Amino acid sequence: MNTSKDNPKLLFIISSPRSGSTMLERMLESHSEIQGGPEPHILTPLAHLGVWNNVDKAPFDHILAAESQKLFISKLPNGEADYWEACRAYCDVLYGQFMSGSDKTVCLDKTPAYGLILPFMEKVFPDAKYVVLTRHPLATFSSFANSFFDGNYETAQKYNPLLNRYVPAMAAFLRNTEVPHIHVRYEDLVSDPETWMQKIYEYIGVEYEADTVNYGEKKQERDSSEGLGDPIGVQQHSRPSTASLHKWVDELGSDANKLNLMRDIITQLDPADLEILGYSVDTLWQPLEEVSGKTIKPKQPKFTRYRLQRKVIIRLRSMAQSNNFLRKLLRKIRLVTDVLLRD
Repeated sequence: MNTSKDNPKLLFIISSPRSGSTMLERMLESHSEIQGGPEPHILTPLAHLGVWNNVDKAPFDHILAAESQKLFISKLPNGEADYWEACRAYCDVLYGQFMSGSDKTVCLDKTPAYGLILPFMEKVFPDAKYVVLTRHPLATFSSFANSFFDGNYETAQKYNPLLNRYVPAMAAFLRNTEVPHIHVRYEDLVSDPETWMQKIYEYIGVEYEADTVNYGEKKQERDSSEGLGDPIGVQQHSRPSTASLHKWVDELGSDANKLNLMRDIITQLDPADLEILGYSVDTLWQPLEEVSGKTIKPKQPKFTRYRLQRKVIIRLRSMAQSNNFLRKLLRKIRLVTDVLLRD
């Protein structure tokens, strides 16, 4: 694979949000040959330019634009192949510039939203390396709801039906893709990080560096608070930890409403999709069944500035959605600020 700065060797972590991708990214970017950074979202908007007919809203006629693009692409000498090549060239310039100030040879992009555009990525980057990271779906959703919605499962599901979106998309990739990849379960990674990091490095094609497992002990080349990613969890440990494996058990075991909602969500998913992600329906609920009948007192999370910010945002968003006067006021404020800040 070409490792020049104009055509960098690319490595993608594919996962849903709250699946441990920030932790894996910290370990990988600690390697002497791997350059990481904040989630760039370079491919997300590129994949939704309209050719796929999946733009829901845009400040232009997106349906007409999509049809026009398809017609234009059909007139190119090599059809869609020329379009994919053009998308690749755009990305190569940006990734190449990102790598230009580094002596490292592998460019790492960890953007969870890529889990929903995998067919596009296979077309544009068939020669990239893909590390597919999956996590127990109930643990994933619990972490999602607690990290961004202060533990409100209903609000989290309404805002973003995470499992309904990511489970089928990632299962289809693992089931059908011809692109070489390695599949890693979060539970296996945190339980035996040395073994699994060896496997990942071997797949990438770089030497195993044992000290990268202790990512928190290595000097970071960037501020870890930059960009998107895990705002709290990854900072609490200096290496992979099993501490969060069964937090969801305590939470669902003590809250019947949350448990019923999650049972409903799981029934909406294809068991075959869950199976290929590494989580059989037959054993999915086993950790919860093992504590059945016991008194469970979930550990309350620490009240941090981040949690306060999330509480305020959730409350204000709810008010804005239900109060027409407030919505009109916010639109006026946005208009005024747009005018004042316009160049």
